[in-house]
Amino acid sequence: MSSQRFELVFSEDPDGREDVVVVTETGVSGPGGHPVYEDPTGIVRAEISDRGEVRVLASGGGQSPARVVRARPVE
Repeated sequence: MSSQRFELVFSEDPDGREDVVVVTETGVSGPGGHPVYEDPTGIVRAEISDRGEVRVLASGGGQSPARVVRARPVE
């Protein structure tokens, strides 16, 4: 799963709504050795493996990473 951009789909809402954030590759590797992606604000950061596994990374103090996140490649 190689892409320079992904949609991160956050779906923890009990009523089934989803929040979608587009992230772009930063050129940096995360703690697992996979590429790190971030949104234009730099607030949403995630490491995405070649199998599509997502690890949300804290970009500041007081954040609690979401538990239910999927990555969809953006063409």
